[in-house]
Amino acid sequence: MYSTGRLALLPGLALLMLLPVTLPVPVLRELVADRFGVSELLTSLFMSINMVGAVLAAPLAGALADRFGQRPRWIAAALLVDALCFLGLTRDVPFAGFLAIRFVEGCAHIFGLSLLLGLAAGARPEAQRGKVMGATGSGLLLGVALGAPLGGQLGAEDPLVPLYVGAVVVALAAPLALLLRETEGRERSRPGLAEIAGLIRSHRLVAIPLLFAFADRFTVGFFTSTFPLFLRNLHELPPPRIGILIAVFMLPFAALSFPFGILSQRSSRALLLCGGSFVYGCLVASLGWWPTDALLGVMIATGTAAAVMFVPSLLFTAEATPESVRTTSMGAFNAAGSLGFIVGPVTGGLVSQTVAASHGWASGYTAAFVVAGGFEILLALGTFHIVRRFERTRRPPVA
Repeated sequence: MYSTGRLALLPGLALLMLLPVTLPVPVLRELVADRFGVSELLTSLFMSINMVGAVLAAPLAGALADRFGQRPRWIAAALLVDALCFLGLTRDVPFAGFLAIRFVEGCAHIFGLSLLLGLAAGARPEAQRGKVMGATGSGLLLGVALGAPLGGQLGAEDPLVPLYVGAVVVALAAPLALLLRETEGRERSRPGLAEIAGLIRSHRLVAIPLLFAFADRFTVGFFTSTFPLFLRNLHELPPPRIGILIAVFMLPFAALSFPFGILSQRSSRALLLCGGSFVYGCLVASLGWWPTDALLGVMIATGTAAAVMFVPSLLFTAEATPESVRTTSMGAFNAAGSLGFIVGPVTGGLVSQTVAASHGWASGYTAAFVVAGGFEILLALGTFHIVRRFERTRRPPVA
């Protein structure tokens, strides 16, 4: 069990690991489209290609950690590789080489993040897991929230500056990871890789939170690619203003994840997960119809709805698999989310570009947001009874 001091390291490290993720988002056009002279679809690919690497690396990270242990060392090594990749993205390379570096960066980032979530899931007994995962989730989301406005300010003159800052941040996080320790005792037996795969297959209910992870990151993919392009092209907002709008979505998401994590220990996680997802989906689907002046309030409401569902999905993943493969299940959670992040920006680019060809960019962006939000709505409605049934088998129904 982690001490209070080590518990504080979990959200702190999560913040440092996620801060660089959104640093480039407000300057996406300048960093990719203008720098390499590529289309909107290829610009969106920059936000997807690292997630291709993440899909491959996340389950591997979890399986290796569950088999061999030493998660703090693996995290530190992954962060150093991540820092080198951020520096590599600043080099004068062909677009294909730029995307290749981005791919490796995604592998390193999700490798470290999956292991950190695995440590968090076992840091305290199950009765306190909601609080720990809520705090760690808040750190993750606060990093994402702060990255956007900071990237907008840093990249206002030079779009490469956010990449340099990202490299420094993750490099500083690497030695901090070594202060963590394994949450299980040394006497714990390590399952083989075949046993790990078999245990995951035998607990198929974990597919439900993985679907939510996919859907949530699918929509976030729109916020990191289609949304900033929408604000730049249609609303003609400058990078600092784009960063602020993304931040006001992420800040309530980050700030409220901890209290909603505590609430999820005392109330129905099924209602929080599916209800929050439904409201969130409705708000995302409506983004194309709001005037510029209303977007600030809409983004605050969207971030609040997202906070309601985030920690319950993490807890559901942890509860649906045994402790011996919990890091693997967290890796699978991240892999599913990463797959959503791959599909999200590409889908947003394809839908907006296809519809815009015949109906204009306003209709194109509106259609893209309807696709993103509609998927979240359908998932919430389609899985509520399954999630509720699982919840009732683990504890008495919540009044």
